[in-house]
Amino acid sequence: MTEALVVTLAIVFVTAGLLSLIANQFGLSPIPFYIIAGLIAGRFEAVTQEEIIVLAQWGIAFLVFVFAIRIDFGDLESVLRDAEIAAFTQLIVVAPLAFAAGYAFGDVLGFDHQVRNAVYFSATVVLSSSLVGGVVLGSEIRENLVHGRLASSVHFFDDLVAIALLLILSTEVVTADAVAAQIGYGVLFVVAGLLIYRHGFRLLVRLADGDGELVLVGCISILIAFLAAAEYVGLSIVVGAFAAGVAIRSDGTQALEVQNGIDSITDFFVAIFFVTVGALVAIPSAEVLLISLALAALVLVLNPLVHILSFVYEGYDARTAFLAGSSLNQVSEFALIIAIQALLMGTIAPMLFDAIILAAAATMLLTFLGRRIEDAVYETVVARLFRGQRTRKVDERSSVDDLEDHVVVVGYGRIGRRIVETLEELGRSYVVLENDPVLWDELDAECRNYVLGDALAEYPWMKAQVADAALVCSTVDHRPVSEAALELETNADILLRSESAEVASELLESGATHVAVPNVLAGEQLLVTVDALAAEKTDPSTLEREHRNYFQALERYGFATRDERV
Repeated sequence: MTEALVVTLAIVFVTAGLLSLIANQFGLSPIPFYIIAGLIAGRFEAVTQEEIIVLAQWGIAFLVFVFAIRIDFGDLESVLRDAEIAAFTQLIVVAPLAFAAGYAFGDVLGFDHQVRNAVYFSATVVLSSSLVGGVVLGSEIRENLVHGRLASSVHFFDDLVAIALLLILSTEVVTADAVAAQIGYGVLFVVAGLLIYRHGFRLLVRLADGDGELVLVGCISILIAFLAAAEYVGLSIVVGAFAAGVAIRSDGTQALEVQNGIDSITDFFVAIFFVTVGALVAIPSAEVLLISLALAALVLVLNPLVHILSFVYEGYDARTAFLAGSSLNQVSEFALIIAIQALLMGTIAPMLFDAIILAAAATMLLTFLGRRIEDAVYETVVARLFRGQRTRKVDERSSVDDLEDHVVVVGYGRIGRRIVETLEELGRSYVVLENDPVLWDELDAECRNYVLGDALAEYPWMKAQVADAALVCSTVDHRPVSEAALELETNADILLRSESAEVASELLESGATHVAVPNVLAGEQLLVTVDALAAEKTDPSTLEREHRNYFQALERYGFATRDERV
């Protein structure tokens, strides 16, 4: 078994490595190439389904652990109600339809355990992938964009439903006592994770004396302990991994060091997961192809449609609703774990298992490919359907007086706060345009005028009265936002930010008045400092004191409290 597993790993990573080099040459995401690598590796005789299933389980378990670590309960709370409504709506609308379709397939094709197989079919349709969504929306989540936060909240809800299903369906004979025991163990694991999150993690940091490496080792030990406990009581290791992830705090400097350490090995398990998805795909029969087409159609079309309509009903603008809904259109890794568990127990029809794997690979591939055309789809289809819509959310979460010759400040992070403070000292009118709902209370308390909305949508700019503005100052290093600002119908001067001098040049050619490049500005500031010391215009002790005062000011603007603020 060990020798066969090593051979399988070798084939998997050699194939994945070669194709990822091709992806890198063309500047493409490696994820679709990992799936294609799996399709190739799965054709080798040495690569058996048994070893691939083992690798898939461990790959999914670690990635679920990483996803759970990154859950920020405080940030999710700001949009959790709206995400819950969308998720519940999707569950109520889609789940019965999918169950009926699955039951019909079972009846026509003569599946054993017909009700169970219908539940497997329904779970595959309803649950969306937090792993794929996290990769696709990585930058949006880090930059606290509303649609990224909404999608993350729905993923969190789906994962909780999936864990409950996994606990129930992992019993070979569904009885009240067996289900109660499984759910009881699952609840105990999550409660244990929350207790460690509240009390144990602080103790770990204190005992490690703040050493990041020791804290990281402690976190891995927590993961292994939860996995071992899950194996001991007969639960899926994925449940243990999720509870272990919940136990690790995602705030503070030590947590940041832990995440950096975890990130360094995450790519290894990302490759394992996506390659195993491709490797499990078998040459489909006509029946398998038909079932997988039905699964894919429901996942790719019905799920996003229900989510988009739910978000629009809750008052979000059409663009935010579309971007959030279109990232929830792939088969979940939990659906794969449920199917694998059912295969090991012999309760899933082989045709359905193959169809689920094929649908998962197809929807994951199409998710990444679809990112390239989502703007065109929005402009040609969604924007026309919701033309004339104004968002209740933006109106409810904004406060703007009648303004003229004002400054529109995009982003309320460190730089945005300092700009606002300077404008108030100068007595200049302004309005802040911010997308992060977590900052709503701060905006209301600290800013005279503010708009809480997506800078990629048209209405928040209208709400900020940009047509009458004298200056637009964006502190956000997100090229789509910069390009949206340059497309505005306004005579205002436009100041932007970019991490790249090359991109800055392109933005200047497109009409920007000025583009700040932080690395360049930092280099110039360093030269000024060296020149001042060399010319004895200052002394080291004065320079140190001024620098300390500067960082104390940064802390007041959120430098030490929110890692991703700009």
